[in-house]
Amino acid sequence: MKMVVCGYCAASWRRCVVMSLRLLFLLPAGLPVRSQGESQSDNKQMDNITIRQGETLFLSCSQGDFVTHTAWLNRSSILYAGEDKWSVDPRVSLVTLNQDEFTIKIEDVDLTDEGQYICAVQTSSRPRTTSVHIIVQVPPKILNLSKDLVVNEGSNVMLMCLANGKPEPAIGWRMLSPSDDSLSSDSEILEIPFISRYRAGVYECTAANEIAVDTQTVELTVNYPPSVSDGRDVGVTLGQRGVLECEADAVPEADFEWYRDDRRIFNGFDGIEIEDAGGFSKLTFFNVSEADYGNYTCVAINKLGSANTSIILYQIIEPTSSTLLQVQDGNSGTSTVFTPTCLLLIILLQLLLKF
Repeated sequence: MKMVVCGYCAASWRRCVVMSLRLLFLLPAGLPVRSQGESQSDNKQMDNITIRQGETLFLSCSQGDFVTHTAWLNRSSILYAGEDKWSVDPRVSLVTLNQDEFTIKIEDVDLTDEGQYICAVQTSSRPRTTSVHIIVQVPPKILNLSKDLVVNEGSNVMLMCLANGKPEPAIGWRMLSPSDDSLSSDSEILEIPFISRYRAGVYECTAANEIAVDTQTVELTVNYPPSVSDGRDVGVTLGQRGVLECEADAVPEADFEWYRDDRRIFNGFDGIEIEDAGGFSKLTFFNVSEADYGNYTCVAINKLGSANTSIILYQIIEPTSSTLLQVQDGNSGTSTVFTPTCLLLIILLQLLLKF
């Protein structure tokens, strides 16, 4: 027997199923549906099924005895009518069809698969429907994130992070490196007014729901003018090697210039070598002369400003074997000068007097 609610439809089973199912599911639940035997349809609502995006969904309903036709529908579209597949979706397939069970499978479930599914069974006496609502959960995904930023010290900075997911994810910001728990936000926007150099670093956006967590990072670079460490004066013996050192903190890295009084010194000038490495500069004298002693200035420069420090190169006189020894006369307060030979004779004379 064809589906009894469609006594007026054509003989084609497919056409009959379409019209019958439309009649069944356009009617509100509980409203009598008349068949040729004046029987009422049985409508059953199953508990909602929650599944995660990408997983495989199995939909099953029981058949019972004297079943003539069956169908699975997704909203108004027929997925399977008996063994006939009506859906063009390759993810949908038939698993089991017998007198006890009618099961289909949907692979790689997506958000578009969410909604109501209905299993329609036609027995010899009445139609029976079982409906279930599918809820698809989607892990969070950050879709829009601020790009890496380079700003000047004192600027107002705003970092943005937008994400989607189901359930809707909670979004938060924190300073990741260097770690600073005081700089965080529980919203899509992180605002940093009048940013300082100490706020430069890596910031992490986190989007989390009960399914998973997604994280992405933004690097924030803060430009600031140079600051130079106080120079340390250097003492060098005549003819020896002398090194003057200068260290600067700046972003972007500073360029260095060296001056003697008001005259700039260039690399290779008068046998002087200048080496710059990052925030460090070194001025080297390989053979210090009398003319090299004096005051030197190191200047650190970047596009935001400059800073300087002064360093004195002074002479150290080392004693030699010919240096005269002076002995202080405690009574008169005068100094008597002895040569090394004379001093040796005095010591010998003192030894002889003891005998």
